[in-house]
Amino acid sequence: MLERSSRKRRKKKKKTGKILGITLIVLLIAGTLGYTFRKDLAIAAFDLFLSDHVEKKLEKSYAPLEGEAPKPVVVQEKPFTALLLGVDQRNNEPARSDTMIYAVVRPKDSRVLLISIPRDTYTEIIGKGKKDKINHAYAFGGEKMAKDTVQAFLGHSAEYYAAINFNGLKDVVNALDGIALPITKDIVNKQKEHEKFTIKANKPLYNGQEALNYVRYREDSDFNRTKRHQIFLNAFVDRVLSLDQVGKIPELMDIMGQNFKTDMPPSSIIDLSKQILTSGRPQISSFTIMGKGTRIDKVFYDLANEEDVDQAKKLIDSWTNPDNTPEQLLRPVKQEIE
Repeated sequence: MLERSSRKRRKKKKKTGKILGITLIVLLIAGTLGYTFRKDLAIAAFDLFLSDHVEKKLEKSYAPLEGEAPKPVVVQEKPFTALLLGVDQRNNEPARSDTMIYAVVRPKDSRVLLISIPRDTYTEIIGKGKKDKINHAYAFGGEKMAKDTVQAFLGHSAEYYAAINFNGLKDVVNALDGIALPITKDIVNKQKEHEKFTIKANKPLYNGQEALNYVRYREDSDFNRTKRHQIFLNAFVDRVLSLDQVGKIPELMDIMGQNFKTDMPPSSIIDLSKQILTSGRPQISSFTIMGKGTRIDKVFYDLANEEDVDQAKKLIDSWTNPDNTPEQLLRPVKQEIE
């Protein structure tokens, strides 16, 4: 009797062991498939539950420029260009585009080229009939004048624009629970006429106010400030993609509200976002047009280095050529923060 009971227990243990083994194998396979198709599942979820919702929110930010027809993005086809504007407006001061970046996006290759133009660059303001700091173009005539001026400065058209007011940046970063920034020593803003703040070094994540202070800090040089804007964009992309939470998109759209404007149609933004999601993190290459500080009529300006302007034009030529493979693209020289 005891022997028969013992045999039953051994059979039960073997059966249980087989079930656990099979279950473990199934879980491993399911986990592997879940990882393999994670992006596909995210896109499917986006299409089912969020796509229409997000498109309606993006419609609030859709602001085509006067006299320009909508230009849908051809997904998975040729490269396209865009002017990225970071607008800073404090108190009752006129708004100026403190960040001006000409971007070439190659969706098929998942690559982006960023050409940064320092805000004090001395150039002809198209539509104003005079030379001034390039960031004053936005103050004089908004996105349209800023876009026309940058196009004339670089000798290349910008198919789209996207403008974000820095007032919305702080809340967006906070919604992402912070952002990683490569700050290796304390940044202290202490000049009399500037807002006072200190950003501590070597923190794992920085909150929205710290990120805003990071992009606004300008005591060292305009070149360094421009490089920090590029670093912030890279860090922001890394943070969004690392979270891998499609469900946060509507929340971010709500936060941006009136702080974000673009002439790229909402449907194109959604298609492009899904394309980037399936292609992986975009590889971002950056180049800044350097200048020499000088005073004209007692006003400080940056006189752009002509060699840098020529290099920027060659980079744009290379990256906008759809026949160039990733290996054939002209690479910008590495520029370090001083």
